[in-house]
Amino acid sequence: MDRDQERIDSFSRRALMIGGLQGIALGILGMRLSWLQVVEGDKYKTLSENNRINVQILPPSRGQIVDRYGVPLATNLQNFQVLVTPEQVEDFEKAIADIRTYITLDDSDLKKALRQKKRNPSYVPVEVRDHLEWEEVSRIELALPHLPGVSIQAGELRNYPYKDSTAHIVGYVGRVSENEMTEDPLLSLPGFQIGKTGIEKTYEMNLRGKTGQSEVEVNVHGRAVRELGRSAPQTGDRLTLTIDAEYQRFVHQRLSSERSAAAAVMDCVTGEIYAMASYPSYDPNVFAAGISVLDWEQLRDDPAHPLSNKVTSGVYPPGSTFKIVTALAGLEAGAVNEHSTITCPGHFDLGNTRFHCWKAGGHGTVDLNKALQQSCDTYFYKLAQNIGIDKIAAMARRLGLGEKLDVDLEDVKAGLVPDQSWKKTQEDPIWHPGETINAAIGQGYMLASPLQLAVMLSRVVNGGKAVTPVLGQKIGEQKLGEQSSSSVGLSQAHLEMVKRGLVAVTSQGGTAYGSRITEEGMAMGGKTGTSQVKRITKAERAQGIRRQEDMPWHLRHHALFVGYAPTDNPRYVASVIVEHGGSGSGAAAPIAHDILLEIQKRNPAGQKKENGGDEG
Repeated sequence: MDRDQERIDSFSRRALMIGGLQGIALGILGMRLSWLQVVEGDKYKTLSENNRINVQILPPSRGQIVDRYGVPLATNLQNFQVLVTPEQVEDFEKAIADIRTYITLDDSDLKKALRQKKRNPSYVPVEVRDHLEWEEVSRIELALPHLPGVSIQAGELRNYPYKDSTAHIVGYVGRVSENEMTEDPLLSLPGFQIGKTGIEKTYEMNLRGKTGQSEVEVNVHGRAVRELGRSAPQTGDRLTLTIDAEYQRFVHQRLSSERSAAAAVMDCVTGEIYAMASYPSYDPNVFAAGISVLDWEQLRDDPAHPLSNKVTSGVYPPGSTFKIVTALAGLEAGAVNEHSTITCPGHFDLGNTRFHCWKAGGHGTVDLNKALQQSCDTYFYKLAQNIGIDKIAAMARRLGLGEKLDVDLEDVKAGLVPDQSWKKTQEDPIWHPGETINAAIGQGYMLASPLQLAVMLSRVVNGGKAVTPVLGQKIGEQKLGEQSSSSVGLSQAHLEMVKRGLVAVTSQGGTAYGSRITEEGMAMGGKTGTSQVKRITKAERAQGIRRQEDMPWHLRHHALFVGYAPTDNPRYVASVIVEHGGSGSGAAAPIAHDILLEIQKRNPAGQKKENGGDEG
């Protein structure tokens, strides 16, 4: 009996122990279930309710643009944007009104957002405002749980450190317009910008980079739960230009002494452009940030045309700088030699028409050297009559005039080299003898840009090599702009004769003697020019208007100068125009003096620099 009772007691103890252990296990399980449901219920509800995978495009950083020494000309700054995804909100305008309680929004911001919403699919986020301060970002971030469909994006804003000095070369970026839209999904991203002008536009596809991708799990409210995968975007290529940024700033600053002017400085051997400045200019940062209508209208309507790159798109009668072409055409035709002379009485008569020399009393007996030195019009009138327009035009084209130069910029004008064939396409198809006389001194129909004049002089002083201008030096490590060694086929003896005349212009009492460079080993040669805008009529003379200074600014003649240095071993060529500046000797030559002296002191062709500079 005792044994049976012991067995019963032992079983009861074991059953009680097992029941206790089961109770403890059930208690732990209950507590865990309670924890999951009560404490972490929201988390697992978010993970379970209508979760889905969103594929997000990751925009790349735009490639830098730098000068020949690696100095940044276009960089990127951080730019915070607040976005709303239309498909994730019930009322788009209410979502924007809710954002307004945390940050300032203008009516223009609302209108811009509504335009973007209408243009893009509903799944594409719409930018409501950019350029947020860090405090504004913080306020939005803290409020995101109460702002469905709203997000903050850290984007980039293009920045141009040299501002107006490099605007016409580098250009600027801006928002994608409707007619610029393609199937590239990058263009639909809020706030995405593309190159609109200059180098930014020419090398857009290189600078843009490649998109990345992020796979994100989001809940029913559109809020990100976790990132499932990512492929990083590829930054755009780094573009190196041939210009010297500090020298570019120097040239631009030198031009600012005039109301409207332009200058190009290039290497006559390699074609590299060291500076290309047009004044007045504009700040491209204003365009990148979004220019106002008022600011745009002021730039557009300015009579000095700050938006135009006068070096490449400004075309002018080249005036007496063109006498270099006429001289070479005459030498090649055998119509003149080093010893040929004519007598200049101050005019040249062709039938019943009298063409005046700039010097009323005449230059007396002149040869080619003195004709260039003193810029004697009569000498070139007679020379042109002997050889005709077609030979002059053919020489001009060999020297780079009348052709659209390939210089990595969009708005490049070809100018005009007229001849008899061209005249047949005009309203008056007959080429008149007097038109040859005008063309001989760069007037009449003849038109050229400052860059073309720089190329013209380069081909003369480099020994007749067909050099072309180069602006883009490298994309990444890939070199650009290799020069051809071809020749324009000119006699070296003829080139030397013309160069002696150009040296006489500055060093032997010529028209630019007052602007000569006196530093040893840095002397310059060149040619002055005055481009006629409007002749002073007899009626105006009767009213007392006898000088250019008496005319309204926009009717005064343009001043030109093309020069090179050093004269004993030519390397640097400069072309300068001062719009409505009067005479080339008085306005353009002093600028050429300063910029040719400075480039020789910097001497980029003769030194090797880190980050892109090559020996010439």
